[in-house]
Amino acid sequence: MDSILTSFKQQSERVVQQLKEDLKTIRTGRASPALIENLAVKTYGGQSVLKLMELATITTDGPTVLVISPFDPSTVEDIERAIMSSALGLTPQSQGTTLLVRIPPLTQEQREKILKVVNQKIEEKKVQIRNHRDDSRKKIKHALEKKEITEDGKFRLEKEVDTQTQAHMTTIQEIKQKKEEEISAI
Repeated sequence: MDSILTSFKQQSERVVQQLKEDLKTIRTGRASPALIENLAVKTYGGQSVLKLMELATITTDGPTVLVISPFDPSTVEDIERAIMSSALGLTPQSQGTTLLVRIPPLTQEQREKILKVVNQKIEEKKVQIRNHRDDSRKKIKHALEKKEITEDGKFRLEKEVDTQTQAHMTTIQEIKQKKEEEISAI
């Protein structure tokens, strides 16, 4: 029956990891390679679509500039086109075989929009964890009905699931506060 707990814990940890990855791509006014590394780039005449991190090295140059150095210089224009057409609102500057992307400071209106997106993602992940909790409780109840566990075992498992749920919700709340501080910092 510990398999129910293990499964729940793994699913919840995966949700928290996904949240961290999702939040990395949200602009905060500070340059971060994670902001553009998963951007889809149509390259080689539209024959293939690759992530930007598969096509180039992305580094920071100070707090507001990203430097993109493509492995293949012929992909510079494709990368430039992909960045300009993305929803990020960034404009790369070509310097020979490299691209510079300046991250402009956020306006208050942009910060509020970004905070709404962050809150939406946080809520989605909280709902996912609650759904995993509910599934685990159903499995525990089913095991009790099949007489695979005792009443005491049921209560112990449910309590452990609730404890794990609370721990993950606390982690998500901490991630949210950290991201809000990052976005609100000028």
